[in-house]
Amino acid sequence: MQNYDENDTAAAGFASSNEQTTNLTLVTREQIEQRLENASAEDQGWLARQDFNGKKGDIAWLTDGSCVIGWDGKDNIAALGHLPMQLPEGSYQFTHSITDLQAVGWGLGAYQFDRYKDASRAPARLLLDAGNDLTQVMDKVCATLLTRDLINTPSQDMAPSHLEAEATALAERFAAQIEVTVGDELLDRECGAIHAVGRAAADQPRLIDLTWGDPTHPKITVIGKGVTFDSGGLNIKPGASMRQMKKDMGGAAIAMGLSYLIMARGLPVRLRMLLPAAENAIAGNAFRPGDILHTHKGLTVEIDNTDAEGRLLLCDALSIACEENPELIVDYATLTGAARVAVGTEIAAMFSNDAGLSSAISTAANKTDDPVWPLPLHDDYSYMLSSKVADLVNSAASGFAGASTAALFLKHFVGDDIPWLHFDVMAFNNRARPGRPEGGEAMALRAVYEYLEQHYGNA
Repeated sequence: MQNYDENDTAAAGFASSNEQTTNLTLVTREQIEQRLENASAEDQGWLARQDFNGKKGDIAWLTDGSCVIGWDGKDNIAALGHLPMQLPEGSYQFTHSITDLQAVGWGLGAYQFDRYKDASRAPARLLLDAGNDLTQVMDKVCATLLTRDLINTPSQDMAPSHLEAEATALAERFAAQIEVTVGDELLDRECGAIHAVGRAAADQPRLIDLTWGDPTHPKITVIGKGVTFDSGGLNIKPGASMRQMKKDMGGAAIAMGLSYLIMARGLPVRLRMLLPAAENAIAGNAFRPGDILHTHKGLTVEIDNTDAEGRLLLCDALSIACEENPELIVDYATLTGAARVAVGTEIAAMFSNDAGLSSAISTAANKTDDPVWPLPLHDDYSYMLSSKVADLVNSAASGFAGASTAALFLKHFVGDDIPWLHFDVMAFNNRARPGRPEGGEAMALRAVYEYLEQHYGNA
């Protein structure tokens, strides 16, 4: 288990026990009438002047300096997620019990990305009572904060070598083993797809391979797409589509966040994290439409579009993952715009070759307020991936079912008997919401961890 000091907890929006606190109370609209009846005339006047009626997100102060918070009665991230940056700086404590999920929401709402610009203020800090597991809450918050920081960092400071450095630091923190295959060494490992995507960049492509845990425990492999910047390659993106491509390594960032949480909680699994990392750049040696790549599995892939590069990174990593026949493979990727059209930017599109697994993840997602939505792996659409000169084409000519055809491409590299989850995610909040500030986001991280904890926590 991780040990967090007062600086760690303060940065995540939590107070230490020796701080003087201001009382907070959650109040629903249904409770406000009773609250008014029991309030003093002075407090009734205060609430009236502040137009407080228990509406979700409303804040009102009472004469004793305490505060009431409007609440919709739901146990979710948003219940407290707005408070760290709306309440004045200082320490607070609830007069009643709150759930760990609500506490996680507080910590996520305290997040600020301040690597390049000082924060305008410190977040309000919350003192948790004995009913909350501070260490567990901190583990979940810090896993997300790590993910957000990685995604929000611009590509100048988050090239493949920087991603390797972050993974190495993670390995050192948890006494994990790490092996990195760089540049032309990828060809020696028959990872021709990863090599092709990143060979035009000054910072060489690489495969980061971290392992942790007892080898006799259930084997779980987590994979993340690590395109540290995506120009689109020779099929260059228009400027507006390229603007936020620092986030195209969001899958790798989420994989690192999930791995952090698994190791921090000491989950009894044998974890393997594979991060294929590359910058999809343009130079004289960039891969081209019409090229045919040799993949780790031995399948050849004809390139239709160099902007469909993420699946090329993942296919080699998936093939390597299957060599040791793990009990579960989970991959995260900012893979297709089609998934965003299908489910929007705030839900993780989910594909799986195991209907029971998909259903269990959906249940875990609802429990953790980490929304996912299953999309079909419709095998009949595989015809769109056929090539006349290779085993597969990397991008279907038709725009129909783009997220499904991308997932079907990946399915060719996964063993039929290995349970597999593929998440096609935005990894970025386009708007600020309580507990979910604008910027990088760890989508489907808590949902998968909840599933793993339920299934392997007592292994």
